[in-house]
Amino acid sequence: METIFGNLQGLKSSQLKQLQRLYHQRIPGDRITTPEFSQRLAAISTEINQPVCAYLNRRGQVIRVGVGTPRQTQIPPLELPRYGAERLSGIRCIATHLKSEPPNDAALTAMALQRLDALVVINITGTGFTRRGGGAAGYVKEAYLAHLTPQESRALMTSPAAFKIEENQVQSPSWSVSPPLSLDIVAQQDFIELVEGLEEEFRREFVAQEVDADHDRVLIVGVVTDELTPQQFQDTLAELARLVDTAGGDVLQTVQQKRSRIHPQTVVGEGKVQEIALTAQTLGANLVVFDRDLSPAQVRNLEAQIGVRVVDRTEVILDIFAQRAQSRAGKLQVELAQLEYMLPRLTGRGQTMSRLGGGIGTRGPGETKLETERRAIGRRISRLQQEVDQLQAHRSRLRQRRQHREVPSVALVGYTNAGKSTLLNALTNAEVYTADQLFATLDPTTRRLVIPHTETGESHEILVTDTVGFIHELPASLMDAFRATLEEVTEADALLHLVDLSHPAWLSHIRSVREILAAMPVTPGPALVAFNKIDRVNSETLALAQEEFPLAVFISASHRLGLETLRQRLGQLIQYAVDSQ
Repeated sequence: METIFGNLQGLKSSQLKQLQRLYHQRIPGDRITTPEFSQRLAAISTEINQPVCAYLNRRGQVIRVGVGTPRQTQIPPLELPRYGAERLSGIRCIATHLKSEPPNDAALTAMALQRLDALVVINITGTGFTRRGGGAAGYVKEAYLAHLTPQESRALMTSPAAFKIEENQVQSPSWSVSPPLSLDIVAQQDFIELVEGLEEEFRREFVAQEVDADHDRVLIVGVVTDELTPQQFQDTLAELARLVDTAGGDVLQTVQQKRSRIHPQTVVGEGKVQEIALTAQTLGANLVVFDRDLSPAQVRNLEAQIGVRVVDRTEVILDIFAQRAQSRAGKLQVELAQLEYMLPRLTGRGQTMSRLGGGIGTRGPGETKLETERRAIGRRISRLQQEVDQLQAHRSRLRQRRQHREVPSVALVGYTNAGKSTLLNALTNAEVYTADQLFATLDPTTRRLVIPHTETGESHEILVTDTVGFIHELPASLMDAFRATLEEVTEADALLHLVDLSHPAWLSHIRSVREILAAMPVTPGPALVAFNKIDRVNSETLALAQEEFPLAVFISASHRLGLETLRQRLGQLIQYAVDSQ
């Protein structure tokens, strides 16, 4: 029995049968609809006194019947055929409407969300008569034909450099709605010519956008709650855009919503989910990134309603780490963090994860593929944890050897992209990879640095270790996985806290780094604050930093400004740290 969707309460069995018989109807391939099919749909709608929608494929077969408006009966994104930004979905909707008016925005938005070939809205009279021979007639007052249209301006290919967040930046789709037409005129429209013409225009527009298939086309979603100030929210979204750019994605647009509390199922409200889905479809986005951590259930709900992949901030950071890890230790730690993140989210993989697995020795009695996957990932996590522990022990032995030789050590810490690797290169002539990106360095690098002794003035060596950059709300899984790097911080005699003074949120960055350091199991040694990139700041910012942090050092690692002063202050810092032990 064919399924009827929508509001079926109060329908008689005879009325349900009439709806089911619509599945046996077929429209000629070159017609949008026929007068007979439209009149029959209108007769059923009149009898049940509710709108009815019939969805047809390009062969003219009815594939879905729903009781309700186009918005109420729309096909879920994951059930739609796969289509690109240059094509339509291959489905059209014939819908009845109880009032004599043009299609409303909700119906047109539903058309855009499903990327329908066309939408025909039939306004019914509320009366009608039956012709001799049983054909319904007289039920239709007028009809409207609507379809999507290409729009040159919808290609908002904003580069992250020009990233700008505005409250009402959401792009509305472009569509065309006919004046009221008779059923005969609608039925005479050449459907094939209409669809092929539209798709040819969409293809031309798609090619003109020069879409890079290697890059994810990303829509960012930000949710501001009462605990964040407007400036903090803007800084968070700008940082997320930088993260997406670093991960290799192209930010197309940002959608934001203010809420007193997060929606438990979808983070944002139902209307905003529809807006996100429509914006993603309009722009051709293939990835939606939220500015906060999402639960597995929230990811599933959002993907089902939006129709494209949904990830959170943690997943973007993990992806960057996976690209950046070079050493064996770094790769192990990244894989460990990814598996620990993935484990509770396995149920989101759809039906394939809940069927019985196959293969000799892969399952227990009645064990599902999901449980097999969980068991395999659990074993892999245990093995990786052992290897990380071994590496941790190896690093500990190296540190003990250094301490036995009584070589003092300084750990370079700071917010990501503060310039730590650039400073290490400038001080020690190391060749650590540097880039104007977030998390350019993941693996700790230790180099020798010669500094003057504070009392004798003689040169002596210390060890300087470059560590992974910190970030606001560093995910807990990363804190656990990157123990080796973070241990370099806790085991060092002293810390050099580097701050990017040119960043508008430099004060917030200092707070974030200090919070992470305070949460470490071992209290780190004394710290010296050094403000970097002073060549990029104005005198007001410089004066504010000097007033707030009178003991800080001001340098430019890339221009090698203030490095001699920094060496002297490092000598004082090490002397103080050693004397305090």
